[in-house]
Amino acid sequence: MLGMMMNTPLLISTILRHAETYHGTTEVVSKSVEGPIHRYTYADMARRSRQLANALARLGLEFGDRVGTLAWNGYRHMELYYGVSGSGLVCHTINPRLFREQIAFIIEHAADKVIFADLTFVPILEALADHLKGMEAVVIMTDEAHMPKSDILPGLVCYETLIAAESDAFEWPEFDENTASGLCYTSGTTGDPKGVLYSHRSSVLHGMSISMPDVLCVSAADAVVPVVPMFHVNAWGIPFAAPMTGAKLVMPGPNLDGASLHALFESEGVTFTAGVPTVWLGLLDWMDAHGKTFSTLNRVAIGGSASPPIMINRFNRLGVKVRHAWSMTETSPVGLAATLLPKHEALSTEDKLMLEAKQGRPVFGMEFLIEGADGKPVARDGKAFGAMMVRGPWVAAGYYNMAESAAHDKPGWFNTGDVVTMDADSFVQIVDRTKDVVKSGGEWISSIELENIAQAHPAVKEAAVVAKPDPRWSERPVLVVVLKPGNSFTRHDMVDLYSGKIAKWSIPDDVIVVDELPHTATGKLLKTAIRQIVLDEYARTSPDDNMAG
Repeated sequence: MLGMMMNTPLLISTILRHAETYHGTTEVVSKSVEGPIHRYTYADMARRSRQLANALARLGLEFGDRVGTLAWNGYRHMELYYGVSGSGLVCHTINPRLFREQIAFIIEHAADKVIFADLTFVPILEALADHLKGMEAVVIMTDEAHMPKSDILPGLVCYETLIAAESDAFEWPEFDENTASGLCYTSGTTGDPKGVLYSHRSSVLHGMSISMPDVLCVSAADAVVPVVPMFHVNAWGIPFAAPMTGAKLVMPGPNLDGASLHALFESEGVTFTAGVPTVWLGLLDWMDAHGKTFSTLNRVAIGGSASPPIMINRFNRLGVKVRHAWSMTETSPVGLAATLLPKHEALSTEDKLMLEAKQGRPVFGMEFLIEGADGKPVARDGKAFGAMMVRGPWVAAGYYNMAESAAHDKPGWFNTGDVVTMDADSFVQIVDRTKDVVKSGGEWISSIELENIAQAHPAVKEAAVVAKPDPRWSERPVLVVVLKPGNSFTRHDMVDLYSGKIAKWSIPDDVIVVDELPHTATGKLLKTAIRQIVLDEYARTSPDDNMAG
């Protein structure tokens, strides 16, 4: 017997209709690429999204066509999220921080019909002109007063002119909720980027899930800044969760430095924000240097890569609660959130911090399987570790236009590539990425644990640990650090720092000081490049025995 509930499909357009109808006067504020602050409401956003949908139809786009975006977090990008997906097209967000060759690859792999780009990224489009010849249009997201002149791309279309010619009368179509809505490619640190194709159903369910109190806790009482970019994994779903709940949405645009973010937070009464550790490191350092505090910010979500406990502590000292989260492109992206249980309130401040620094507990909708080397589930004791696999309604079942995927070898599961532990309270902690763990003499050494310890040293601004080949132990860890101005950090300092905190055999063999560490297009440490830094340094300093332990 079936239930007698209405079979209303979960479509992204229903989020916009809800925001317009019931939160229509709530503000959407954007720091524009052109410079000024732009303000309007969810009702205005809905109206302009309908105009955009009409414009896309006039361009000749058909159901399921891909529309590429190269854009910062701003109001026009929000209109594309809804105008494209809502009309049955696929919003393909392109990460401008990828290499040019990677961008060219994903534009062609996705078979984009139209590209929309912010002014900042016109040089990228010009460099890719040969790959854009089959486009129906290349649209620059600005007004006529700021339209660039390009001899390489003479047919550029102005966004404001494009939609101004259209009526705001548009009926959002109703279709199967499993229809594709968005496309995002992984950062492709090994091999070509892989496409993750989201559906309307997965996006709506994920938006509902992250809004819950124990995840990101988004509500109409909030003013939210997604610092995490809309060009990667839908800004962690916040562009759906904020209008879904009626939260004020504040978009930072291209200016993500500490001074710009702090000014925006203060002027707009921001209560919640989300981003990767590298951005927060810049903000916290700027605030320390200028003696600043927050007047309204009370929560920050940190994800994308592991947050060092020292970063969580620095926010706590400013009166800001940290919600550590785990995410992947393939999981839409949020799957874990580190929310303490009532029994943890009795713990010491240090013990609470250690729990909050873990990746978190599974959010509803996500199921986790942690398998040891023998293929059996490991004990949930916080010590036994294994490969983490996940499944759920917003987990990728495969990659776009790829026949096979090693990550999906286990039927019904996605292998995340993370080595983790899970404790009795279901807190998951990443020991390492499978490809980053240091395998030394038959033992596994967690690069993340070593990095967190190093990050806590007052002289260290940023730290990375990678393996170097070793003739005796197979691999040995090496610490690579960026120092705060005016500081030093020697090998002796390093040994003192680690002594008593980890097993002696886990202490890195050496420390290398660099001016900066390379990062991926999504802000994570680029371990492949850091390994090369280490190899180059050993080759330079010990040409006759560069792999000696």
